Amino acid sequence: MIVWQIVIISSWALLIGPALRASHVLLLCNDSEGTSVTISVSCSKCPFSKLAPLEAILFDIDGTLCDSDPIHYYAFREMLQEIGFNNGVPITEEFFVEKISGKFNEDIGRALFPDGDHERAAKFMDDKEAMFRRLASEQLKAVDGLHKLCEWIEERGLKRAAVTNAPRANAELMISILGLTDFFQFLVVGSECERAKPFPDPYLEALNFLKASPNHTFVFEDSASGIQAGVAAGMPVVGLATRNPEKLLKEAGASLLIKDFEDPNLWAILGELDHIGKKREA
Repeated sequence: MIVWQIVIISSWALLIGPALRASHVLLLCNDSEGTSVTISVSCSKCPFSKLAPLEAILFDIDGTLCDSDPIHYYAFREMLQEIGFNNGVPITEEFFVEKISGKFNEDIGRALFPDGDHERAAKFMDDKEAMFRRLASEQLKAVDGLHKLCEWIEERGLKRAAVTNAPRANAELMISILGLTDFFQFLVVGSECERAKPFPDPYLEALNFLKASPNHTFVFEDSASGIQAGVAAGMPVVGLATRNPEKLLKEAGASLLIKDFEDPNLWAILGELDHIGKKREA
């Protein structure tokens, strides 16, 4: 698989409305042998161009809409240390990324309590989520550029849904804190599907509800399991490298990596999708 990283050639860039459209981009990718390759091509040949006309955009919540991983990490670290997990040695961020981030709560519980004590695992996870909600009410912040992107989506009348492995109470709280309760047309919770991420079921449910085609929809995700779910549902995924290692996101199948929603590479793609869509409507 080739992972594309897009760098705008600024001397060829044009301003179209609120978005930046680049006539050409440098595509930095790794070939099958891992060798870095740089080529210059028209934006119309970029991996996302085929999505035009764009119908919908789907969002993960934790780590995608908001930088919530530090809050989750703190809650897990404090509570696991309190019960003597790992002989009382605090978990590391590396452990959090490998074993916890983006995963379904039942899977996390099984990993943390492999002795099969399901009641203990369930109570621990419930208590941890309650702690997260208390902290999130004071500390949660949107990823940079989120509201600018939401405005762009609304102006174009695109369909949108939030798709998460978080418990519904967490998801609804985060969406409310971010001021996006009226923005999302649908919320899919992994535990309410037959299978949660990394299986495609939550994203397929969102597509079905919105009556959107995977051929004209893409996903924003920040975790390996979420990216795998989006790809398995037949959609390209933009990976947000807010906390998780870029290598992990690439290996999961992300088509493009960005730091936040202000990333000029993202806006170049959105501008080109706008341009192609308008040409096809004309």
